[in-house]
Amino acid sequence: MSTIVVKVGGAVAGASADAVLALTEGNDVCVVHGAGPQISQEMERAGIPVEFIDGRRVTTAAGIEIVRASLTRVNTALCAALGERAVPLFGDEIGLKAVPVPELGLVGDATEGPMSALAGVLATGGIPVVAPIAEGPLNVNADDAAAAIALSLDADELRFLTDVDGFMVDGEVVDRIDLDAAFALLNGGTLEGGIIPKLRAALTAAEWGITAYIGRTKIEPIEWDAEELQPVEDPE
Repeated sequence: MSTIVVKVGGAVAGASADAVLALTEGNDVCVVHGAGPQISQEMERAGIPVEFIDGRRVTTAAGIEIVRASLTRVNTALCAALGERAVPLFGDEIGLKAVPVPELGLVGDATEGPMSALAGVLATGGIPVVAPIAEGPLNVNADDAAAAIALSLDADELRFLTDVDGFMVDGEVVDRIDLDAAFALLNGGTLEGGIIPKLRAALTAAEWGITAYIGRTKIEPIEWDAEELQPVEDPE
């Protein structure tokens, strides 16, 4: 049985239940969700500036409360759509940790670490549905949180369900992209907005042998030699 971590964007959370449930057939599935559109809408309503740096939200003390409230609403709705197997969880309640990023306010970089609650839910046939707030509390990008959780669970796959078909290169969706090409795009300064943390998270997973998908686009993972903890070289 494979372990799959699925990241669901706030914009598509309500429509993602069928796709997530399909993946549970023969697999353990953990869901991590965002609430980007909902958070921005509530911040604007409260008169709080909406600001992003490299695709990540600047979060003030007032903003973190809106983040939690918005994530709670999305989490509740997504769990209801997934049914009785869904178990609602918040990252800061299950041991999700992050390194603070002071220039972004109450924001952190999610880090890999033990989260026994997730394994416990999976062991009983449940579907953990995780809202990405780390201990602090710190607002954590949902893509980065999904990668950290995938590493923590030693997952086989990390899938990003989005409102686009896949990763675009030169205006067209590609079915696969290798690590070198993906890193070149990430570091080339041509990408903008939310695709930056999504691709960065996918590459983090792929570097540690986890197959990542952005929509239908597959990011080829590195194969590791378990004994030497070194990448297996391509015979070509």
